[in-house]
Amino acid sequence: MKLLEEPGDHAIGRSRGGLTTKIHHLCDGKMRPLVILLGPGQGGDSPMFPNLLEALKVPKLGGGKARSRPDRALADKAYSSRANRELLRRRGIQAVIPERSDQEANRKRRGSKGGRPVGLDKDAYKRRNVVERAFNVFKQWRGLATRYDKLALTYRGAVVLRAITVWLKVLGDTP
Repeated sequence: MKLLEEPGDHAIGRSRGGLTTKIHHLCDGKMRPLVILLGPGQGGDSPMFPNLLEALKVPKLGGGKARSRPDRALADKAYSSRANRELLRRRGIQAVIPERSDQEANRKRRGSKGGRPVGLDKDAYKRRNVVERAFNVFKQWRGLATRYDKLALTYRGAVVLRAITVWLKVLGDTP
């Protein structure tokens, strides 16, 4: 078992709201968290995306190699970058990420050298609300929303505990 090390900044960083921590996570279609990472509040979402995908391992029932490649990745415009799209393309994952308006304007400005417009499956993108609802489930815990914990390991422990309760709730609802 790999032991987690306490980050030097304790995953606390400055943002508009003061000292904060960001929870980055991947979830499935039933709002069950699959990967959870912490970062400082001022950290961007897009740089954490490769780390989230790298950490994704979903064990198969009955043995076999764990699944690490979802069918598609639904994300908001914060994840719209060439690097993220290339990463998804290399791994054979469909990107359901809208193009930012500045990227679209730059592409159009370059004319035929700007490339093709980004394809977006609008029906699949409608399901992205599952990700936002999953974050809201985490924020319902006051300790997670306020980050009173001094150490990142303690805070991450609370995040993992919340993830476990989410999984137990979903598993309890199935017949």
